[in-house]
Amino acid sequence: MLSVEGLGVTFRRGGDTVRAVRDVSFTVDRGESFGIVGESGSGKSTVLRAICGLSPTSAGVIAMGGQTLSAPRSAAFYRQVQMVFQDPYASLHPRHTVDRVLSEPLAIHGFDRREDRIEQALADVGLGEGFRFRYPHQLSGGQRQRVAIARALILEPRVLLLDEPTSALDASIQAEVLNLLDRLRAERGLTYLMVSHDLAVVSHMCERLIVMQHGRAVEQLSRDALAAHRAETDYTRSLLAASEGYSPAPV
Repeated sequence: MLSVEGLGVTFRRGGDTVRAVRDVSFTVDRGESFGIVGESGSGKSTVLRAICGLSPTSAGVIAMGGQTLSAPRSAAFYRQVQMVFQDPYASLHPRHTVDRVLSEPLAIHGFDRREDRIEQALADVGLGEGFRFRYPHQLSGGQRQRVAIARALILEPRVLLLDEPTSALDASIQAEVLNLLDRLRAERGLTYLMVSHDLAVVSHMCERLIVMQHGRAVEQLSRDALAAHRAETDYTRSLLAASEGYSPAPV
């Protein structure tokens, strides 16, 4: 479904050059949920932004369905690939109702039956008709993220790029959103590419993953290998140890 080969992303400002992503390669199969993990600044979110055309690529090839993607991305690409951002407070326009948030992509891409599609999109993410004309400030964080997921799904894409979709939410809400994403993937045959710093989230959602450090992919693991702590690099082992938390020192 999706392949990334030798991806590089370089940012330049004045005389400074930052190589945010260096020679990253991976493939994602149709219907698979694939993870990218690493600490802050490792380049994992930049990979997602490069795939959807929000970050400029300095090297490599990104292809979907065997076809190399052009820059800028076409409207047809955005019909097939949608992104859910980390912060539901920032990704929704504060002066737009939920109805407008959902109707705009339908209008841009020329969809018919817009009323039915909006109602169905809200139902699909567990929000009723009563949420349709609310503003973002009238919603909880979990409800806002459900709206963001509905906005991504309303164009009937085949691939969702998920950039830390639960990290800005309370722990009690995170599981609800992850279970929602799991159900939607099973029902629609979606392909997920998920970025997270949380190994527990990735092990729950993803069959395979890569680990990134300083802009490079340092290791690729299966879910089973992750669960069995069969890591090959010290960096991945340190992430695994950190994900287990800590024990208080004995008194």
